[in-house]
Order: sequence, then structure tokens, then C-alpha cells
Amino acid sequence: MLINCTINGRPYQFEVDPRLSLMELLRQQGLNSVKQGCSVGECGACTVLIDDVATDTCIYLALWADGKTIRTIEGEVKQGKLSAVQQAYVNVGAIQCGFCTPGLVMTSTSMVERFRGHRLTEQEIRRGLAGNLCRCTGYTSIVKAVEKAQQLDEEMPR
Repeated sequence: MLINCTINGRPYQFEVDPRLSLMELLRQQGLNSVKQGCSVGECGACTVLIDDVATDTCIYLALWADGKTIRTIEGEVKQGKLSAVQQAYVNVGAIQCGFCTPGLVMTSTSMVERFRGHRLTEQEIRRGLAGNLCRCTGYTSIVKAVEKAQQLDEEMPR
């Protein structure tokens, strides 16, 4: 099947097997931040934004991406500058082994953008991150990164 989509701001056209997951397609395109973890939508390592919604690509068929806008962590750096979320993760040291980081950053990005103007509570942040697993941390630094990202996002010119 032929699909058209936008990935990190660039238009693409692909001929895809109907059984191909979006995770597989993105990795075939060299977007290796999209990790293969559980392959059943439980760990969040493959999370990207599809039309600004955090989505597990291991259980999302590539053909469903037709007409969609997809964002991966590779596309979040603009003009050599990290996004507010990426910078917040660096500032608070919310990075351990790094395997889960791209998925967590994309989920965090979705939350920060979706709730712009509303300061999320720790409980709301933890609930929002529930679909992303990290074996290295107790999530405290990740929650702090989302809180910091909200602050940095508010300070960014629009």
C-alpha cells in the first residue's frame, strides 16, 4: 500500500507491507531513537508523536500513518537548539542508560504541549508517564524534568 506522511517536518511517500509496524518503518528510515522494546505497547520505548499525540509505534501499523504528521526525537532539535523538554532532561540529569529516554522525551513533549498554560502536578505527570518504563530510575528526576520543561516552555518566545 502507498502512504504519504510527514516525518519531522519533511514529506515522505512509502510503499508499505500492510503488516509493517510504524516502528519498523521509522527504524528502516534510520530513525533509531524509536526503540524496539516490548513489541506489545507496554514499555513506551517506541513512542513518537502522531498528530501531536504520544503513540506506541510497535502496535501502530505503518499504513495507519497515511496523512499523519509524525515527530521523533531526531526532529526536536531546531536550529541546533534542544527543545525545552530535551534541555530540561539534560538540566536535571534525567538520563541514565538512555534506552527509554527518546520515548520518555516524546511523551513529556506531548504533555507539555497539550497542557501549555496549566502547571501539571506531580501526580498528573506520573499518570502521563505511566506508559513509559524506565528500569534505571525511580522516575523522580524524570518528573522533575517535566516540571522544568514546563517552565522552560513558558519562557520560550512564540
